[in-house]
Amino acid sequence: MQLRYNYRAYPDASQRRALASAFGCARVVWNDCLRDRKEAHAAGLPYVKSTELSRLRITQAKRTEERAWLADVSAVVLQQSLRDLDTACKNFFDSVKGKRQGRKVGPPRYKSKKDTRQSVRLNTNAFSLQDDGTVYVAKVGNLKAKWSRRLPAAPTSLTLTKDSSGRYFLSFVVDTEPDILPGLETEAGVDLGLSAFAVLSDGSKIDSPRFLRRAEKKLKRLQRELSRKVKGSKNRARARLKVARRHAKVADRRRDFHHKASTQIIRDNQAVYVEDLAVSGLGRTRLAKSVHDAGWSAFVGMLEYKAVRHGRTFAKVDRAFPSSQVCSACGSRDGPKPLHVREWTCGACATVHDRDHNASRNVLFEGRRIVATGRVETPNACGAPVRRAHVPAQRVEAGSPRKGQTTQTGTPGL
Repeated sequence: MQLRYNYRAYPDASQRRALASAFGCARVVWNDCLRDRKEAHAAGLPYVKSTELSRLRITQAKRTEERAWLADVSAVVLQQSLRDLDTACKNFFDSVKGKRQGRKVGPPRYKSKKDTRQSVRLNTNAFSLQDDGTVYVAKVGNLKAKWSRRLPAAPTSLTLTKDSSGRYFLSFVVDTEPDILPGLETEAGVDLGLSAFAVLSDGSKIDSPRFLRRAEKKLKRLQRELSRKVKGSKNRARARLKVARRHAKVADRRRDFHHKASTQIIRDNQAVYVEDLAVSGLGRTRLAKSVHDAGWSAFVGMLEYKAVRHGRTFAKVDRAFPSSQVCSACGSRDGPKPLHVREWTCGACATVHDRDHNASRNVLFEGRRIVATGRVETPNACGAPVRRAHVPAQRVEAGSPRKGQTTQTGTPGL
């Protein structure tokens, strides 16, 4: 399975200038190639293949006066930008034809130097891990990194990213074997909510930290100061950076909370079942800010890939399943209830239910039924393991094969 490991990088002034040049050159190649394909489509010409674009927009463009500065960056950066464009086009075509599951994917769009996120992708021909703990990047130099943990295997690709708050990150993708945890007898149904972030079927609750709500007072002041600055001034740029750093701090805290909570749930249960919520739909209601502050989609994604990595069973219960309407004791359906009703009594068996706990128990029962019918991969009735699905990294990587690579396993210098 593929995993992604992110580390903070600290480039010096000259390295920041080199990275800015790499970001700009990758963006120009993307835009030039995308423009050629759009013009060919508008003229009714055949689809322009990547080999032709590589020859015109990279190899020959370096020899022209107006694009001669493309030679100042590594050729791998330019080639990977073209490969990323090919991937974006393929995802769009597959989505239109129905070959790609999930939400519809839009066509590739032009990139701007004012985008909040700038990134370039490299394979092992353009980077390597050094013995002193730095990461060598072609035509950039040795980047200092904050190694929070060791890499489990030699990386196959590296993505250099600059976020809206001005921070630089090194994102490695590695191919590693699953880390199977010892088997357990416990199973858990998880009901996600706003008053409590998650309620498990055993009755335990995970409180909602509400990171954005807690930071709103300071964010309101920073955004008010930003609105008063003259557009295009240096003071406005500094004020915008303060707001971006505050939002980044909130996002980092939320991500850390998600990782800790999801890891604990996966370690304590052999099977985890969760409701498939319509987050995009809830994000258009009056609860939108609280829904996005909770980050349910990111949390469920973490549960899913960690279950595969550690040999656990994971299943999603359909969002149409009436988990809050069914009595978990007798199974009778008592009808829909407004959100302000947190406790209710079953009319059939007179059992008093906590709304969230009852829903989590129903999610557990429905998840067991889904697993029993074989809709997810899990050990069969005889106990024989069934092959689990391959879990890729967060984004499709244009990396390098493991054979013949020169990078080293682990984190040097520790």
